[in-house]
Amino acid sequence: MEPTKPSKVHLPDSAGLIRAASVIREGGTVAVPTETVYGLAARADDDAAVAGIYRAKGRPDFNPLIVHVPDVTAAECLAEFDDRARALAAAFWPGPLTMVLPLREGAGLAAAVSAGLPTVALRCPAHPVMQALLKTCGFPLAAPSANRSGGVSPTSASHVAASLGERVDLILDGGETRQGIESTIVGLRSDYTWSVLRPGPITEADIATVLGGHSAAMTSARIEAPGQLASHYAPGKPVRLDATEGREGEFLIGFGAICGNVTLSAKGDLAEAAARLYACLHVAAAAPHPRIAVAPIADHGIGVAINDRLRRAAA
Repeated sequence: MEPTKPSKVHLPDSAGLIRAASVIREGGTVAVPTETVYGLAARADDDAAVAGIYRAKGRPDFNPLIVHVPDVTAAECLAEFDDRARALAAAFWPGPLTMVLPLREGAGLAAAVSAGLPTVALRCPAHPVMQALLKTCGFPLAAPSANRSGGVSPTSASHVAASLGERVDLILDGGETRQGIESTIVGLRSDYTWSVLRPGPITEADIATVLGGHSAAMTSARIEAPGQLASHYAPGKPVRLDATEGREGEFLIGFGAICGNVTLSAKGDLAEAAARLYACLHVAAAAPHPRIAVAPIADHGIGVAINDRLRRAAA
C-alpha cells in the first residue's frame, strides 16, 4: 500500500485544480509545476497575496517576480507590446521565455510584483498543469521558484515540501519538471536594443534569430529581473567549480567523462545536464560531505545558463 500523501499535496486533477484555485483566490500560495521548475503561485493583482510569496520565500523586496499568463492576449493587458515582443511571443510562447516589458497603465498588478520598476516580467508557460491553473483562476499569477530565496530551485514536489514546508498552502504534484532550469529572461529596450537578463533554455542565438543583432550589455546595476542576485541557487555548502576530480570531503557532481558521486549527464548532454542540475544539487546538499565540487561544463548553448546558475551557487 502506498503511503498517504500529506494533505497539502494534491494531484493536478479536476478536484486538485479547483482546490488550488480556491486557495489562490483567497490570497494563499500554491506550488505548481511548470516546464522549467516548480513555481510558488499567488494572485498577481493583490498586494497581500504577493506579500505571502515574499514571506514564504524570504525573498528581498527589490527582486521582481515573473507574472504568468495563459496567452498573448492576457499579456497585452498587462504590458506594452511592440513588434519585437509579438515576434518573440509567436516564436517561443508558450514556453520558457520571460519578457521584461513596459508596464501598461492600469494593469492592476500589485506594486510588489515589479519591485518599484516601470516594467513587468511576463511569461506564458507551456506546462499543462500551470496552464490549467491559470485558466481555472482566470487572473494572472505571480510565480517565482517554489523554494527559499537564494536556495536551490525545485524540480519536484518533494523539493518544494523540503524547502518551504509549512510556508506553502498547497502543492500540486505534477511529477518531475522537464527542462529543470529557469526560463530565459530578455529585456526589450526603448532604443530597440535587447539584453538577456538571465540565460536559460532559449539561448541568445535563438533570440537573435528572431530579433537580429545580439544581446546588449546591461547598462544598470539595478535588479531588473529574477535571478540576478550575485549569490543565488545556494545549496548551503561551499561549491568548487571546474573540478576534474573530487577532493577529500567533497561531493563531486560529474559531467561527461568525469563520473562523480552523481552525474549531470554521463553522455555529456547539456540538455540532460540542465534538467538534472537542481536535482543533483539537492542530492549534494543532503549528502554528509561538507563541500561540493562540480565538473567542468561546456560554456556554449544551454551550458551558458547552467554555468550562470553554478557560478551563483558558488558565490
